[in-house]
Amino acid sequence: MTTVQAIVAHGAKDLRIEHTETGAPGPGQVRLRMAAGGICGSDLHYYNHGGFGAVRLREPMILGHEVSGYIESLGEGVSGLAEGQLVAVSPSRPCYDCRFCHEGAHNHCLNMRFYGSAMPFPHIQGAFRETLIAEASQCAVADGLTAGEAAMAEPLAVSLHAVRRVGGMLGKRVLVTGCGPIGVLTILAARRAGAETIVATDLSDFTLGVAAANGADQTLNMKTNPDALHPWHAEKGQFDICFECSGSPPALAAAVPAMKPGGVIMQLGLGGDMTLPLQAMTAKELNWIGSFRFHSEFHTGVALMQKGLIKVQPLITQTLPLTEAVTAFDLAGDRTQAMKVQIAFD
Repeated sequence: MTTVQAIVAHGAKDLRIEHTETGAPGPGQVRLRMAAGGICGSDLHYYNHGGFGAVRLREPMILGHEVSGYIESLGEGVSGLAEGQLVAVSPSRPCYDCRFCHEGAHNHCLNMRFYGSAMPFPHIQGAFRETLIAEASQCAVADGLTAGEAAMAEPLAVSLHAVRRVGGMLGKRVLVTGCGPIGVLTILAARRAGAETIVATDLSDFTLGVAAANGADQTLNMKTNPDALHPWHAEKGQFDICFECSGSPPALAAAVPAMKPGGVIMQLGLGGDMTLPLQAMTAKELNWIGSFRFHSEFHTGVALMQKGLIKVQPLITQTLPLTEAVTAFDLAGDRTQAMKVQIAFD
């Protein structure tokens, strides 16, 4: 066993760097020397509030699920991977044996083990640690990418899953509400899928600037101009699709009048229960669809980055060492200067 450092949440505003142990990889597993980890919105909820909605920390939990690492050693029977390779590590570990896994809905696995999740108890410990034992099937070879880019595979997969669930995007007018990392990655994914016009809304000029630099045709600050979407209300609304990435009820309420009848609202943002303007949605015959996590899209995202079809490096605004984890988490919550903050483990 090897003793390594890990980032552990004990409760709201109680983040500690503690020691944990890592052993040797078993059959079908690899041991990784972690390279980079991105701080996600769910990590921030655990750090700032001790959880989100009904999901609460009930024991100390290692955070983190957006990670990459270098293979240190291979377990018995592992093929297609080699020591020294950089890999993006999917945090999604379905059982492959429940009814949802048999139906191909692996993201709804009844026995899901998703890194850094307090949904089950005991909690599923996360990947913000110096070394990690992972299943070989979780690893996507990230040749040609930086460690930081490889760690972006997880949030990119979230956006790709949502775009896939919406369906045909070619020639569509798209509204993206919320320009955090998921919102901007959704802009990139929607454009790659053929969206003709993309308008993005947020409350921060900084995040809107990142959205504009990454493909949004128009950006609207709803804080300084609450009526910014009014021109899109004409003729019962203009947008075919809305990707709601903020988890904010006011953002969704503001989007509905700008949606054309029969349009689709794809909900990605998670922030607790939301009140929906159901009467207005019903009158427009809008389709509301939820999107949760991902599965096969993880490897697709890595391939798109490797081919240069989606570029994520501009979204990585700060990288701090493991020893400055608290500073990194505080910075990650500041939407006036941070998009994606990552932890460097090596």
